[in-house]
Amino acid sequence: MASPAARIDRRRFLVPVIALAVALVLPFVLGNYHVFQLTLVLVYAIALLGLNMLTGFNGQISLGHGAFYAIGAYTAAVLMDKGGVPYWATIPVAGAVCLLAGFLFGLPALRLEGLYLALATFALGVAMPQILKHKSIEQWTGGVMGVVIVKPDPPSWAPLSQDQWLYFFTLAWVVVAFVLGWNLLRGRIGRAMVAIRDQPIAAQAMGVNTAMVKSMTFGVSAMYTGVAGALGAIAIQFVAPDSFTIFLSITLLVGVVVGGLASISGAFFGAVFIQFVPNIADKLSKAAPWAIYGVILIAFMYLMPMGVAGLVRLVRARWLRRRAA
Repeated sequence: MASPAARIDRRRFLVPVIALAVALVLPFVLGNYHVFQLTLVLVYAIALLGLNMLTGFNGQISLGHGAFYAIGAYTAAVLMDKGGVPYWATIPVAGAVCLLAGFLFGLPALRLEGLYLALATFALGVAMPQILKHKSIEQWTGGVMGVVIVKPDPPSWAPLSQDQWLYFFTLAWVVVAFVLGWNLLRGRIGRAMVAIRDQPIAAQAMGVNTAMVKSMTFGVSAMYTGVAGALGAIAIQFVAPDSFTIFLSITLLVGVVVGGLASISGAFFGAVFIQFVPNIADKLSKAAPWAIYGVILIAFMYLMPMGVAGLVRLVRARWLRRRAA
């Protein structure tokens, strides 16, 4: 007879397997528009996982991750439009560019903590749309007009529509990103990130290179967000500076908090929230949709202060205690 610990580990393995199986079936039972919406949910999940590494696990508050999302999106768009690079090859390039950009930004940010770091990243998010409009790079970015991307066709061997193919292509990147993220956060580096968040002085006394861990966390977080930006650009088929305002950065932070800080699964819950709740609010009230959105957000924070993932953990723990009793 299996021990309780073995049964719990088996359940933890079965939940993502079942979720993946459902994700593989959904494109065949939904229309193209809903498949497109789910593709954006997957894109946001990658971005939220990256931001959660920085904010939830490492304790660095960022209000400017929309800038890295924009860098990833424009990297993919420019490579496809100007360089004729295949869409699938632009994703790792966008991730590498954002990894470098995040690491370099993280170096001077080492001197800042808390609200001061949040303000510095806020400035980055505010400045990015204006940088993308600058005349010196207008020939690449398209200026205020942006860049239009041709939606990729599925391979000849795949009997899928364009939306279905992009969904599965994005899902493959989600699996890779979350497997790598799970291994990173559950390993030695992940423990160092949490130690720096909770007890920075003790972590440094134990031999943790806090400066390097913080900079690398910023870089990896930006890399995840850049990959999401590239995937989002390919899915939407268009990038423009006004698509990456500071509101995008705030929306990503909202998704992290609603999904659950320091939670890997919370990225999916947060992605569903930021993709569908604004649409629901718009349907409930055409006159004041953001007022409805604000009320829903307040309700989430009041009823689930630890996020949706925290509520799921609480319900699961109570259920296990009742079963044990």
